[in-house]
Amino acid sequence: MTAQPPVDTPLWPLVLYCAIVMILAAFIVILSAFLGQRHRERTTNEPYESGIAPTGSARIRFDIKFYLSAMFFVLFDLEAVFIFAWADAARPLGWTGYIEILIFIAVLLLALFYLWRVGALDWRVEKHRRSKRQVTKVN
Repeated sequence: MTAQPPVDTPLWPLVLYCAIVMILAAFIVILSAFLGQRHRERTTNEPYESGIAPTGSARIRFDIKFYLSAMFFVLFDLEAVFIFAWADAARPLGWTGYIEILIFIAVLLLALFYLWRVGALDWRVEKHRRSKRQVTKVN
């Protein structure tokens, strides 16, 4: 028989720990405000990155394809995490787990195939659309 933890576990150690962490964090912030450097030069608030002087506005519009690519990457990367977790527990799951991961990978491949077919992964969509328009105009 395994030992069960007592039901009436006191919460005061957790509350004390949280209070100490909050007090320490507040102390560090207040101390840095008093001891930190104070200088107001003309270039203090200027952005500076990698030795390159800033030019133009930082608010540049990107094409939606960049955001779609990032979303697809995150989604498929998350699925890779699920597959790695399955690989860690493959033996205890047995054949049922194996069949389930095959279904999961099949759904992933179907989603990837669908994205490919609708052109979500094609960065040359404008050229593709133009060629279709020219073909329809000729006919």
